[in-house]
Amino acid sequence: MAFAIIETGGKQYKVRKGSKIKIEKLEGEKGVAVSFDKVLLTADKDSVSVGTPLVKGAEVAGKIVSQGRGEKKIIFKYSSKARTRRKKGHRQHFTEVEIVNV
Repeated sequence: MAFAIIETGGKQYKVRKGSKIKIEKLEGEKGVAVSFDKVLLTADKDSVSVGTPLVKGAEVAGKIVSQGRGEKKIIFKYSSKARTRRKKGHRQHFTEVEIVNV
């Protein structure tokens, strides 16, 4: 089974054909094709090619499945001596991508 390691949004992901990943938000509607050209490693059953830092000519194709927002994270700051507290919430935007071709 072939796989690749790609970089997008400052993070690295191990992907295979048919896998779905949630990555940092990309512009585009549902069903739009995207390509990742920052490929750090590709591997087949018999060969592995490691980039220095990127593999030349390698590209991973995918399509956008959905756009969304993650679950809420609570940020709570508390100072006991000053009797102050601050509560804030954050929901990160994400794009779910299905890998079409490695």
